[in-house]
Amino acid sequence: MERNSQKIGLINFLVLLLAGAILFVLARVSHTFSGQVGSVFFGIGFLCALVSYLQMRLEEREQLEKLEFDELAREKNAASLFSAGAEALPARHSREQFERYFLPIFTVVLFILQAAAVYFLWKWLRKATVVAPAQPMVVLSLVGVNALILFLLGKYAANLARLGENRLLRPGGSFLVFGAYVSAAIVIAVGLLWGGVQQADLYLARALCVILALIAVETLVSLIFEMYRPRVRGQAARLVYESRLVGLLGQPEGIFTTAAQALDYQFGFKVSETWFYRFLERALAWIILVQLLVLLFSTSFVFIGPGEQAVIERFGKPLAGGKILNPGPHIKMPWPIDKVYRVRTDEIQRFNVGFVADEQHAGKETVLWTVSHYKEEFNLLVASRDQQAGTNNPAADQSVPVDLLTVSIPVQFQIKDIKAWVYNYTDAASLLEKIATREVIRFLVGADIFDIMSSGRAHASEQLKKLIQERSDELKLGVNIIFVGLQDIHPPIKVAPSYESVIAVRQENEAKLRTAEGYAARNLSLSRAVAQRLIHEAQSYKNRKISGAQAQAAQYANQVMAYKASPEVFMQRAYLNAFSVGSTNSRKYVITSTNTDEVITLNLEDKVRRELLDTIAVPPPKN
Repeated sequence: MERNSQKIGLINFLVLLLAGAILFVLARVSHTFSGQVGSVFFGIGFLCALVSYLQMRLEEREQLEKLEFDELAREKNAASLFSAGAEALPARHSREQFERYFLPIFTVVLFILQAAAVYFLWKWLRKATVVAPAQPMVVLSLVGVNALILFLLGKYAANLARLGENRLLRPGGSFLVFGAYVSAAIVIAVGLLWGGVQQADLYLARALCVILALIAVETLVSLIFEMYRPRVRGQAARLVYESRLVGLLGQPEGIFTTAAQALDYQFGFKVSETWFYRFLERALAWIILVQLLVLLFSTSFVFIGPGEQAVIERFGKPLAGGKILNPGPHIKMPWPIDKVYRVRTDEIQRFNVGFVADEQHAGKETVLWTVSHYKEEFNLLVASRDQQAGTNNPAADQSVPVDLLTVSIPVQFQIKDIKAWVYNYTDAASLLEKIATREVIRFLVGADIFDIMSSGRAHASEQLKKLIQERSDELKLGVNIIFVGLQDIHPPIKVAPSYESVIAVRQENEAKLRTAEGYAARNLSLSRAVAQRLIHEAQSYKNRKISGAQAQAAQYANQVMAYKASPEVFMQRAYLNAFSVGSTNSRKYVITSTNTDEVITLNLEDKVRRELLDTIAVPPPKN
């Protein structure tokens, strides 16, 4: 039996190596991602089966050595043999050293390989592009035959491994059965890819990558538990490199055995031998089938939520009459005969042009030009009014007629024709986004940067809305463009400081111009006021001179009449008046004779009013 087990172990790792190589070559030739990821499982299974085969050989040598040692002990008294210790049993010592040192090191290396494979495969799958498979019939046939052979060999090895003496066949047998299921899944994925389901192969590859990550975690946890597990002499060590997850996925029927053992241990008697458990074990397949039928029947009922509309396809084609399902319950044929495609026609949907939103900046009211507004921002070309064409200046002729501008444009739309939205194009949402992006680029190329950043924003928004709506109607997308916003308009972040400097200089120039205009307006007003004042003063001076001359003329006429009336009095009075005027505010000295005793008395009292003394007596007229 041991010899047979070794042969099966040898066949296991050779078959895993050959099957993995064949699958990898077919996957590379046909450009299937799931096949390339699945070949990694065969590589890991090959390493585990190879190590289990080596461990199997060591245990067989130990058993042969023990038989020989027991035979010698029975034939003669060889006490010296027993005192030799490990030197008398080199095979057992080799096996113990193998389990103590090699298996933990191998498990660590296995975990590193699994983790590295998960990292690089996932990174590769994120950038992968689905292509049509090459030679799909060859891939389907060869991988299908590969799955059949792996299943037969794996089932035989797994059943044989259930015997206590053949536990080392479990790792290889589990990977063989699991590899058969992986190959069958690859066959289905390639068939779907060939039939037009573009993402089936990529989804399967990612699912296998997730399973590989779980196996890596299981390997690490098993290694940690094995390091702290208490050792009992004579007890067989657990296969730390064996994946129970692979065994469970390859042999799901083992769940019943594990569950039965757990129930027996929990209740204290053989629950697995009761009639109910036996019935459940026999009828489980029918119970699952009934549940699947009930689940399939439940797909005949569909409920359309508020604000939604839906269309039904039967065998991939729209129903005759183009029936549209409105909100409420409806009945249809079960899946996959009928499929329902729901669309939220009352909802105002949105997409962004020119940027990719970032949750970190959500809620910020003010963001400077020199700080990124969103996760990603795209620079767009706009026209420049500073282009000077037709000049003789070489520097001006080399100036760029466009500027770069970062514009965040949210576009809101509503689906008005569900049939056009669902059936006219494969991905209408992506097409609408591309239409909006193209119209935005075409519009901004002819728009002035300063106009779009200031007073022309509202007009630009209306124009973009009109252009996107017209193009969507031409392509019959069945949408209504509700709003096109222009927000967060600013220069690119790298040139924002220089742009701010230019704007600051322009603002300073504008401030100086406004100051000069204010100075001019103020001085002009003052000069006009001074001119008016001078004019009025000249007019006043003119009037005063004319009035004075007229007054002097009238006075002269009166003086002539007074002179004619009494020339002597007039002359004396004129002299005294001139003397009085001339001596006003002058110090006066009274000089008297020194040889007389005369006393001069000056009467300084108020005299009679002058106008009374100055009145000229007019003689009465002669009869």
